[in-house]
Amino acid sequence: MPAFSPAQFRRVVQASAVYDLVVTAPFATPWTFAIAFGQLSAVNQALGGQPLPAFAPMQLLFALLMGSVVMVWSVLRLRQPTRQLGRHDAAARALFSLWMAWTWAQTGEPVLLLFLLPELSWAVVQAWRVAGAEHSVRGNRAFGALLE
Repeated sequence: MPAFSPAQFRRVVQASAVYDLVVTAPFATPWTFAIAFGQLSAVNQALGGQPLPAFAPMQLLFALLMGSVVMVWSVLRLRQPTRQLGRHDAAARALFSLWMAWTWAQTGEPVLLLFLLPELSWAVVQAWRVAGAEHSVRGNRAFGALLE
């Protein structure tokens, strides 16, 4: 099975961080969110979906919190593109993908697929094997202490 070199994997982690900065920046302020949400609604309609429902202030708060946290997380990965952060990002993307797929199953809104497919792709790529990265559960500090 092919594997990334450590240098290639660091570039993957950085690329995923740049992607997140571009995609998530509009979700980080109420003003940019309003513009982006209107555009997302238009795209959803163009793809055959319904207009997206308006956000109440509490829903907006959670969208802004998510956007803000992802922005900070992205900058961290840009500055420190480690294997560990890439693996954590893969896990977060798997969770994001799960909830997007669940919401898509509930609503059928096509705009969700524009986010779900890249999320799944980044999750798979960042979970991919890295050459020289042989890890055992006992050798992992986070889990090794639990087993001993």
